Amino acid sequence: MSTSEVARLKEQIELECQSIQHLVQSSAVASHRIISRKYQNLDHCHQQLRALVSEGEALRIVVEAYGQWMK
Repeated sequence: MSTSEVARLKEQIELECQSIQHLVQSSAVASHRIISRKYQNLDHCHQQLRALVSEGEALRIVVEAYGQWMK
């Protein structure tokens, strides 16, 4: 397992969640296509993370980041 790759993916997941939260809560109406693409990016990061850590750990990382930003 590459610790630096896991850290990079965690950071990317945080950024994707932050971006989704901003799009959802912004006063401008974000298109469904843009928001959908952000969720696809998030899923892609999750898939990459699963290759580096256990599936449970990968899911925990994503859920924790998502929960932090989507309060």
